[in-house]
Amino acid sequence: MAGNEHDVNRSAKTGKFVKESTAERSPKTTTTEHVGGEKSRDEQEVNRSTSTGRFVKETTAELHPATTETQHI
Repeated sequence: MAGNEHDVNRSAKTGKFVKESTAERSPKTTTTEHVGGEKSRDEQEVNRSTSTGRFVKETTAELHPATTETQHI
């Protein structure tokens, strides 16, 4: 993996980041995402709440830029 490319683990229930050990213990309730790297044509933008980690609509991200983050997946 080059540059800022890496894997992150999230709880499927809360959307919050979890440790790799948590993901290994609970594979059915966690998801691993590959983030960073070069942008591809198939890449999709998603918006998440920074406080809950849950997905939010684009309009929510536009209205609350300080409390949302946009990710390319």
